[in-house]
Amino acid sequence: MPVSWPTTLPLPTIEGYGVHPGEAILRTEMEAGPARQRRRFTQVPSRISVRWVLRRDQFALFEAWYRWHAREGGAWFEIDLLGGIGLSAHEARFTRQFEAALQPGNRWRVTSELEIRERPVLTEDALAIALEEDLVGLLSAIDGLAQLAGRQLAGALNWNRGD
Repeated sequence: MPVSWPTTLPLPTIEGYGVHPGEAILRTEMEAGPARQRRRFTQVPSRISVRWVLRRDQFALFEAWYRWHAREGGAWFEIDLLGGIGLSAHEARFTRQFEAALQPGNRWRVTSELEIRERPVLTEDALAIALEEDLVGLLSAIDGLAQLAGRQLAGALNWNRGD
């Protein structure tokens, strides 16, 4: 059974969040002339700095999940994380032990670092479209279409129930 981030726990906060891509290029300095570079890897893990602010009950759940399901941070798990394409599912694991500090209001600030296997990015076809079109306008149109579809679906469900 794959391990997933508990749905009862919040996702990482924006504060302290950062993406640190791994090095995929090998650079060789030359005695004369420009340095040479080549791609070493096609898949490079990235590291993400994360921070959660948890209530006491959530922190208790986090500690137990970390110990038993994430196997002290060593197991891969599914979690939704932010990236350039928005919130999407990532396969992640902890790279170091988390740190927790008690905050005012009986909240726990938990910080750590996650390693993700691959950052979701636009496909080459999507990139070609984005470079040729107004990306902001395109994304707005997609969001509008999704909202319209949601309203239409909600209306259809209400109509079927006789509301």
